[in-house]
Amino acid sequence: MKVYFFGTCIGSAAFSESLICSIKLLQHYGVEVIYKKDQTCCGQPSFNNGYYEETKKTALYHMQLFNEPYPVIVPSGSCAGMMKHDYLTLFEGTEYENMAKEFCQRVYELSDFLHKELNVKLEDKGNPVKVTWHSNCHSLRVSKSVASSKALLKSLNHVELIELERETTCCGFGGTFSVKEPEISKAMVESKVKDILNQNVEYLITGDGGCLLNISGALEKCNAKVKTMYLFEFLAKRIGIA
Repeated sequence: MKVYFFGTCIGSAAFSESLICSIKLLQHYGVEVIYKKDQTCCGQPSFNNGYYEETKKTALYHMQLFNEPYPVIVPSGSCAGMMKHDYLTLFEGTEYENMAKEFCQRVYELSDFLHKELNVKLEDKGNPVKVTWHSNCHSLRVSKSVASSKALLKSLNHVELIELERETTCCGFGGTFSVKEPEISKAMVESKVKDILNQNVEYLITGDGGCLLNISGALEKCNAKVKTMYLFEFLAKRIGIA
């Protein structure tokens, strides 16, 4: 099987090791990965701020870039939601509507692809550990990939997943929201950190780079011992391929 891999902006800028681990996971289960070096932002920041015409140009660019009928794998529920669902909204009633429908049907968030399409069996080679999970907003409500992400974590024999009391509450990142409303964003991430610390876990795992940057920074500022890790890097390390 051949797939396209969409690396995401934050992944490329801040989580390159996690992107490599994502690709290794796919390759480990027999998938040939095509990484288009000319890919760029999925268009979510401009879309969320109402710049629809500008976003259409970005969306059309990627629909043409990933032109072969291969699945497009995205290691982020946020970007996957944009490319799988919001592209449809952008081109509804336009000459590109059918192209968008064909493209969006091929977009998969990585944990969904691993869990539902490849039916992977993860052989946990790590030591026993307690972790907790943060559901980012777009993974939960748009790409709806949280169930697959948590199923993969729960399938690891030596990993105990302890639920947050307010798992589905936004961490306060929200892309440009954290820039426009810094005081509110700060209060939200502080609430999220309090919930994490109350669980007495070693790791906070999430499947979105923006949330991971926000939460890890807040944990660091309060000198917390909880480590943070991108879901796919965590999975790759648990099965011994990273």
